[in-house]
Amino acid sequence: MLDRIIKEVMDAIVAVVKGADDTITALRTAVKNQTMGVLKDAGNLGIAAEDAIMGVAEGAVKGASSIVGSSTEAVKNTVHAAIEATSETGVDILTAVRNVARGAVSGAVEIGGDIALTSVAAVEGAIEAAGKVGVDSSKAVGSAVIGVITAADNIGSEAGSTARKALLNAASLPRDVIEKAIEGSAKK
Repeated sequence: MLDRIIKEVMDAIVAVVKGADDTITALRTAVKNQTMGVLKDAGNLGIAAEDAIMGVAEGAVKGASSIVGSSTEAVKNTVHAAIEATSETGVDILTAVRNVARGAVSGAVEIGGDIALTSVAAVEGAIEAAGKVGVDSSKAVGSAVIGVITAADNIGSEAGSTARKALLNAASLPRDVIEKAIEGSAKK
């Protein structure tokens, strides 16, 4: 079922974003709509909302990366839009942040995206969205980091190491919060 969600979201994103004058706005709107639709149908599809959100993010990034110019832009904007949409539902927002970041990074890497750049972009998208939806940004960063690290570790130990280094060295991210989240993910 997750594969079906990923494919359908990917196709929908391509259909909406391709040819749009403002591809980033089109991407964000499409991701929000897909997130809301999938969350409404998750129970009927026999899939947990958290898994469904991960599938939306993965499909959106796969569909949008070549259209918006880079997998990094696709990841950042997908994470942002999916978190905003999820905040309007009953799904736990920090769980959603973790799974959206995980799905977005997984999708980007599957289509050849740079693990370091997409890892940082996912956390940046989570920070932006957290501010808009009223979630503590430190908690959102922690959840996004756990999602990113999980995705990277699932790819392989080298990818996990690369993601950790990129997150720790990104000037745009709060190093103390990143360190704490990475330490917390290692204990699990």
